[in-house]
Amino acid sequence: MWKKGLIIVLVLVIGVGVYTCRGYLFGPSTAPVDDHTNADFGIDSLTSSVDQDEDGLDDQSDILQGARHYIATKPIYESRYYAGGYPDDGYGVCTDVVAFAMREAGYDLQILVSQDIQAYPERYAIEVPDANIDFRRVRNLKVYLDGHAISLTQDPSDISQWQGGDIVVFSNHIGIVSDVRNRRGIPYVIHHSSRFQTAYEQDILEKREDIVGHYRISE
Repeated sequence: MWKKGLIIVLVLVIGVGVYTCRGYLFGPSTAPVDDHTNADFGIDSLTSSVDQDEDGLDDQSDILQGARHYIATKPIYESRYYAGGYPDDGYGVCTDVVAFAMREAGYDLQILVSQDIQAYPERYAIEVPDANIDFRRVRNLKVYLDGHAISLTQDPSDISQWQGGDIVVFSNHIGIVSDVRNRRGIPYVIHHSSRFQTAYEQDILEKREDIVGHYRISE
């Protein structure tokens, strides 16, 4: 009887190990289930008139591309403190998707958020500012975006108002809006929320009821 019990335990352990490896060691898949685009819904793809880093790619496209470049590294979800601010060891959290995407477009959130905290301390209500971590907190990013980005609709059903490269903020989460849409035209979100996340690009926008912000860096 004990042998049978041992076998069951081993099967469970192996099963958990395989699942953990898929979500942790090898990282989640990045392939969306659907592959509908703006053109499928008669929506013009937005390009920004601003090219912050002057690399020949507009902000909107640059941020989207930056998000994809970041998740291609298959970061492992874990919250850690870094003396240099940006994770450099393959780990990261949801805010890092946005920070790395923005940095590729020429916006260094570590510097920008730190400067904004110094300029408007009452907005952030931080007792002891720390530039190495402040820009990696969802609440602080929302405060920064409220003051410096273009605020847009929070209604996912208004599909023409959502574009790849936008930033969406949830009550305790954040991500980049994808240019891939589901069959109803709702865009996917490029994000990172868990070690056991099955993909970095997911159809979650209309499934969540805690959207608190939708922003565009430039138009």
